[in-house]
Amino acid sequence: MTPPGEVTEQVFSGLEGRPQLLVVTDCDHPSTAVEVELLEGAGFEVRVDQCSTEEEVIASCAGAIGLLTQYAPITRRTLDSLPTVRAIARYGTGLDNIDVEAAAEAGVRIVSAPDYATGEVSDHTIGLILALTRRIVGFDREVRLGIWDFRAGGPIHRTATLTLGVLGLGRIGSAVARKATSMGFAVRGFDPAVPEHQEVEIVGFDELLASSDVVTVHVPLSDTTKHLVDRRAIQSMRPGAFLVNTSRGGVVDEEALFLGLSEGQLGGAALDVFETEPLDPSHPLLASPNLIVTPHVGFYSEESLDELKREVAQRLLAEIKRESGSSLG
Repeated sequence: MTPPGEVTEQVFSGLEGRPQLLVVTDCDHPSTAVEVELLEGAGFEVRVDQCSTEEEVIASCAGAIGLLTQYAPITRRTLDSLPTVRAIARYGTGLDNIDVEAAAEAGVRIVSAPDYATGEVSDHTIGLILALTRRIVGFDREVRLGIWDFRAGGPIHRTATLTLGVLGLGRIGSAVARKATSMGFAVRGFDPAVPEHQEVEIVGFDELLASSDVVTVHVPLSDTTKHLVDRRAIQSMRPGAFLVNTSRGGVVDEEALFLGLSEGQLGGAALDVFETEPLDPSHPLLASPNLIVTPHVGFYSEESLDELKREVAQRLLAEIKRESGSSLG
């Protein structure tokens, strides 16, 4: 029997003892040094690229056994053209750029980092909620224009009088609920997968919309959740309510949101995510004075970025080792 410490060398060596290839298809982080060091330390050859099309992925990843990807299109065509790929890891919590069904059919293992940045995203969400309810951005803008009037921002209500509706009670939604509760918000939640919650009153979708002063969105993007917050949902919200989205842009219908803001149904909104990123500077939403936008930065801290890189690299290595070990019998 091969000693466990030697399995890595056998599994991770290609033809004639040459290291097998892993490819970072794309990454917008300042550096890939952390993950490259981990992967090379495990005995792999690592190539770092910036692919944005199927053709670029196919050309760059020919012969690779594993991929580390961020936004590059890992489609059925891509996978069909890369038969040597056995595992793919994605920077982040979701799998938006990967055809998961095609990967499963091809026997390709898919992993991400579902637990990372919970603290950062929930903190960012709370910050956006307070920026809306305390009218912080509007006051800042007015002071710069020479307006010094506490009444100029409209009525502001004590946090303890407000109800926060949390749409989605996974790790991040639950963290937001806990933090908001500690600040005095009355918190309600809706999640079809969570019939009971120790810290949150569970209500139906329509009731959550109609009874909340602020609705914050924390659901993954899927065929079921795409445009979950649509024209009907926004019209069902309490007049003057606020909407926050730090999950996935496609969950909110941006055209419906624009109408809700311009018609006065909503008192304001705050978005960290958009249907198309980066957001076009000419996007109609940016003309809304009661909208706060941030550039999909909710996940970010120096600590979370380091954690993400290490986690996805280690998960990719574990999947390749598992796949290669099973093929060895």
